Parts: sequence; C-alpha cells; structure tokens
Amino acid sequence: MTSTSQQTSGNSVLDIAIKNWLEWDKNVTSHQHIQKLYEDGNFNELDNILLKRMEFGTAGLRAEMGAGNSKMNDLTIIQTTQGFYEYLFKRFGNDLKEKGVIIGFDSRHNSRRFAALAANVFVLKGVKVYLYSKIVPTPFVPYGVVKFQTCAGIMVTASHNPKQDNGYKVYWDNGAQIIPPHDSGIAQCILENLQPACKKVWNDEFCHSSSLLTDPFDDVMGSYYEDLTDYCHHRSVNQSTSLRFTYTPVHGVGLDFARRSFQTFDLPMFEDVPEQMYPDPEFSTVKYPNPEEGKGVLTLSMRTADATGCRVILANDPDADRLAVAEKQKDGHWKVFTGNEIGTLLGWWAWHCYISKNPDADRSNVYMLSSTVSSMILQSVASVEGFSFEDTLTGFKWMGNRTDELVKQGKTVLFAFEEAIGFMYGNNVLDKDGVSAMSVIAECACVLDSKGCTLSEQLQNLYDKYGEHVSNNSYYISHDSQKTDLMFARLRNYCDDNNNSNAIIDKERGNRYPKKLGRFDVSGIRDITTGFDSRFDDGKAVLPVSPGSHMITFYFANESVLTIRTSGTEPKIKYYSEMRGKGAASGKRSDLISELDQLVASMRDDFYQPERNGFLSRST
Repeated sequence: MTSTSQQTSGNSVLDIAIKNWLEWDKNVTSHQHIQKLYEDGNFNELDNILLKRMEFGTAGLRAEMGAGNSKMNDLTIIQTTQGFYEYLFKRFGNDLKEKGVIIGFDSRHNSRRFAALAANVFVLKGVKVYLYSKIVPTPFVPYGVVKFQTCAGIMVTASHNPKQDNGYKVYWDNGAQIIPPHDSGIAQCILENLQPACKKVWNDEFCHSSSLLTDPFDDVMGSYYEDLTDYCHHRSVNQSTSLRFTYTPVHGVGLDFARRSFQTFDLPMFEDVPEQMYPDPEFSTVKYPNPEEGKGVLTLSMRTADATGCRVILANDPDADRLAVAEKQKDGHWKVFTGNEIGTLLGWWAWHCYISKNPDADRSNVYMLSSTVSSMILQSVASVEGFSFEDTLTGFKWMGNRTDELVKQGKTVLFAFEEAIGFMYGNNVLDKDGVSAMSVIAECACVLDSKGCTLSEQLQNLYDKYGEHVSNNSYYISHDSQKTDLMFARLRNYCDDNNNSNAIIDKERGNRYPKKLGRFDVSGIRDITTGFDSRFDDGKAVLPVSPGSHMITFYFANESVLTIRTSGTEPKIKYYSEMRGKGAASGKRSDLISELDQLVASMRDDFYQPERNGFLSRST
C-alpha cells in the first residue's frame, strides 16, 4: 500500500481491496479519502464502501457519488465501461468498432467527466464514439442509437434522484434499455475487468483529440425535431390559441429542448420559472428534484402561472424523460395530474388522432402498452375501441423492447406509459420522453380549449365513457433491505396457523399468501419474484419472472388490484392500487375512492406495520 502504515484490517479480502484501490485510483480526491480511512484504521467504513460493490442491473447503475466500490466515481465508471466494452465485443465482434456507441450526460455534478471517461475506454479500444458535446435529455441517447445504428448507448444521469447521486444508464442496439440476460452478462464482465487499462483513460480530455470521436449534437437536434412533427396534427389551432403555459425543467437540462419542442408545434412560447429555468446540480429550490412529488416541487411554477395568467403547467424532471402536468381549476386551485391521469389523456389523444386519419385501419393491429402497476385504463379503452392492449413488467425497458418486437411484426404502437409520469408517444424513441410528450399534451389542451373543454373535464368525459378508474399509489422509504426482505417473506408465509383454507397456496414452492385483507377478500395472487400466479390452472405467471426484486400483486373480489414492489433505483417499497367501475353505471367516483382508501389503509396496517419495521412514510 502507498501508506507507510503497517496496520491491516485482519480481513485479507478487505486488505486486497484497499491495496487495489490505492494502486488503481488516480483521482486525487477519492484516492486521498481511502488513504485517510486506511491510515485512521477506519476499517468498518472501508468494508462498507469497498466490499459492497454497486450492482449492475437492467437500470444500469445509480448511487451516491464518492470514494469506494459502492459509489459512483472515476474508478467505478472506468471499470463499468471496461466491462461493458468486453460484453459488447463478445456480442458484436469487430462490428462494435465500426458502428460504435453513443454517450450523453446531464447537468449533474461529474456527469460530463464520467461521460468523457467512458468515451476514453472505448476510444482506447479503437471503437467509434458519438459523444455529445453538451448536456442533453436522456431520450437523445436512445434516439441516437437508432439514428446512427450504434451497438449501444450510455446516458450518465441519476434522473430525479437527489443531488448527491449519479447514474449510468445503458441502451442496446435497438434503442431500448437492456433487459436480462444482458445485465448479468455485463455485471460479470465488469468483475473480470477491474484494473484500468492505462493512465490515459483518466484524462477526460484524451478522447477529444481522437479521430474516433464525433459530436452528434447538431445532427440529432435537426432530425429529432423533424421526426417530432409526425405528432403535430393541429398547427392552426396551436397558432391561434389563447391558452397559455408555464414550464419548468426543475433545474435540469430541459429548457432549450422544451422551447424547440414548442416551436416545432407552433405553440405559443411558455412562461419560464425564473428560479428553476437553468441547470443547477444543487437543485437549490427543491428538496427532491422529482415533479412526480406534486405541489411541493411545482410551488414556484404555480406562483409564476398565477402571476402570468397561465392555466396549464408543464414540468420535466432533471433529465427531461418524464413529464408532470397541472391545470388551474375554475375555483382557482391547481390540480396536479397523476401519471395515470396523464396517461389516460395521452392515450385517448393518440387514438383520437390516429383513427381520425385512418378510419379504415385494422384496429387489432394497433397497440398501446402500459406497465402492470399502472392504471388499466388503456385496456378499458381498447375493449371499447377495438385496438390491442398489453401490459408489461415495470419499467420502460420492457415496454421499449416489446414495442420493438411489435413494430418488427408490422404492428403500429401508438403509445405506452407508466404511472411514474413516464410517457412514450409513438416510437421515435423506445423509452419515456418528456420532451415530445409536453408538446403533444399542450396541443391536446389547445384543441380541447378551442371546444370549451379543459383537460380535467375531458378526463372525466373519458371515465364516463370507458369506466371510472381510481388509483391510490405511494411508497415507504426503507434503508434496511433485511427488514424489507422479511416483510415480503411474511407475505409469502402469511398464514401461520397451518389452516390452508385461510391461504392461497403456491404448491410448487410451498408459499402461503393471505386470502383476506381486513374486510376485503383476496381472489388471486401474482408473485413475479417467484413466477407464481394463482389465477391460472398451472399456477404460472405470464409476465417474465424477476427474481432480483420483490413484486406481489393482490387481486380482490371487489375488482380492485394492489401491487407491492421494491424499487430498482431508490430505497423504497412502493405500492400501487386501482379500482375500476363499469362505464356510466359505475356509481359515484367518491364511493370508489373511499372504498380504495379503506383497502389501502388495511394494507398499511397489516403488511407494512411501519412502527415495527422502521419504514419511513413518503412525507418524511
């Protein structure tokens, strides 16, 4: 080791990890941090940050920045990229060098440097690299993969996570996020290629002197917005509307791209939120830069909108792949739409625009998708209108790849969404895209306004026609993975009285799930973690098994659905619930809301037991 100290941890594995870090890490700050911990004999902390390595999954990496293998830093970025290169070379061979990869980055601390270090790794291997010269929205990477026909894409971003985090998001050659088995294959290659190749890889200016490097920014800016015109159907209405909008990028990358998006649709330029309009990696005006949190993040937007006479607020998250929408009501208060409600409006709009232009289309060949934890409103619309609907596992990696499959089969995919304010309008980008979605929903609002209708009123019109759908979604924060695992273990062995009549039995694995939740009868169980689904005779789930995370869905006799799952990118246990009515005869919406609230309250009391398990509510 580089220190003169002769002390050891007493753990040979940790000693080797310390030695390797101090030999390999050339970043002065992180190197000195590990050196200081070693000299101080702080082996517990060294154990935590060196022996607990970040797990590379389908979402890539996302973690706090800092020194050590458990955090995002120069060394872990280089190691990850070396492993990614080796995996890509195994799959594509020398085509990798010719087709290359595309790399983008957001405005967070270290994002630009991390992107350059990743580019260095590929350039040193003789691979062509399209490296954006400026900050870009995440959708520009999957779009660029398809445009330039690269073998892969990398986006350095932590999306809407807190300021101390960063991430490394990976796309395959079809422009969709990776799915298994790519994640485990890449993870293994990372472990096999931990030692940095040479000193040049640490110089973030190195790649910029290489003939293998190309800046795709101008080309993508031109073609992305040209393709975006495919979704503009009412330019004359947009030009004449009196409706006004306020927009915030929540301190992220979105402003310039949002302005270009509105210009593409000939929409009246939105009002900026001065305090949030420019990139700020400190996210100085919000606790969490996630517009999904609602009014807490949109407070300044509402103040701007009130002052400037705007009725609709649009907000992107910091990497501009998500979209939040709020609308001022006639009584003066602001309604913040949920992701499910925005998905309902955009799904209807996509169908309305398509069928108006293609009245004789084979409706069964037209598809919409949503994740299985999102509202099933599109399924209800499909059952009336005759198009096809599918749900997928959680995340756009599944919807993007399924869209790719359907398009290659000659199908038309109009729209996909997830309840976490993620929307894929069309398939120019096989991922959620807040830049395109904002102009589409703005045009929808303008057309409705021209007919004397608001977004809120149209939403109710859709529920009146296709059936009421009410949701109750939230989360608990859990920093203790063992307690989280124990909670799910309890759900899989819920009945401890050995009375099988009180349990839904997975005969193959011996798991026993609750048959009742408070006064609510459970009619079916789906456990994606194990592959069990009691609704089918063979007990096998249709959706792919996902053993790396917990996800259990409860189906109730009153036709409500409740899903509990762990997050892949944050220390959260999330729950999603929905109750569906039947068209105009569904009864009062307030009754459905009350019934669902009671079900969720029973779930919180019985399943989570926050006081015993130490979980923190979302308001904490």
